[in-house]
Amino acid sequence: MPVLPDRITIGELAARSGVATSALRFYEERRLISAERTSGNQRVYPRPTLRRVAFIRAAQEVGLTLDEIGQALSALPTDRTPVKRDWERVSLAWRSRLDEKIADLERLRKNLTGCIGCGCLSLKTCRLLNREDRIATNGAGARYLLGDEADA
Repeated sequence: MPVLPDRITIGELAARSGVATSALRFYEERRLISAERTSGNQRVYPRPTLRRVAFIRAAQEVGLTLDEIGQALSALPTDRTPVKRDWERVSLAWRSRLDEKIADLERLRKNLTGCIGCGCLSLKTCRLLNREDRIATNGAGARYLLGDEADA
């Protein structure tokens, strides 16, 4: 692909980032990215917006909310293109959040087969893991999938 100019249109940003123009406008509404307007009222974005969009997509892929993404992006410099150190600082702040998510997914993987095999998801009918619905005192929902431990 050819080198991009310092300012790119929404169409160019969409083509290079793989994100629909409607999503880019939504990101702009949420103040995750920002555009300037030309004299013809066309949106143009600073070229580094490509990195911000890539960051947004990657963060969404790992399950971060747009609010969390917005907080992270607000910590980046606005007067210059973020450098590697800026991105490292942002990603370091998410490490514990990602570690929690990984632990949740591993717990789900470990317990999902047993709960689906049983079929009750902690309802009163479970005679294997939840006699007399003891787990119900921990709250509503599929308690074992949420991390509660079965009695031995």
